[in-house]
Amino acid sequence: MTRRFTETSLLVATHNDGKLAEIRALLGPFGVDVTSAKQLGLGEPDETETTFLGNARIKAHAAAKASGQPALADDSGIEVDALDGAPGVYTADWAETPEGRDFPMAMARVHDELEKIGAPEPRTARFRCTLVLAWPDGHDEVFEGKIEGRCVWPMRGLQGHGFDPIFQPDGYEITLGEMDPDEKNRISHRADAFGEFVSACFG
Repeated sequence: MTRRFTETSLLVATHNDGKLAEIRALLGPFGVDVTSAKQLGLGEPDETETTFLGNARIKAHAAAKASGQPALADDSGIEVDALDGAPGVYTADWAETPEGRDFPMAMARVHDELEKIGAPEPRTARFRCTLVLAWPDGHDEVFEGKIEGRCVWPMRGLQGHGFDPIFQPDGYEITLGEMDPDEKNRISHRADAFGEFVSACFG
């Protein structure tokens, strides 16, 4: 039996302001006060697992334990079929530099790797999202979502964040980076997982 969410506030285990804004928008209709681990000054635990679920669990449980309140974490990334699913769980790592995350560099790396192997068009890919809602007593609930599409080049659009400017969803002629944020929040991998979360825990 899925545990329902009955609290009035939710901690989101992220230091990513773009992700926080997306989640806040998605939960807006439910009157839940959303804060982030960054706002509370909580550290970021080491993500030592090799799956989205494993890393989301680490983040959610660490935040719930540290704050004493329910915490929601997501682990998400882009899987490119011609690259055997890379960068996948290492999506954010591909953007890491000593000065912080550089997503244009990471997107260029995806393009370069595809060019290097002469990957044929369409260069199919998907974004995946795994959400874990954890309570301080150790209980958790898991929800997963995805959006299918393909990698395009050059980068297009200034909306969104991460790899959005090179991802064109199936059925669209524009990238997530060119898409109105409300439309993206309706169709994204995170929205897909959130639909599962909302229907299970709030429905």
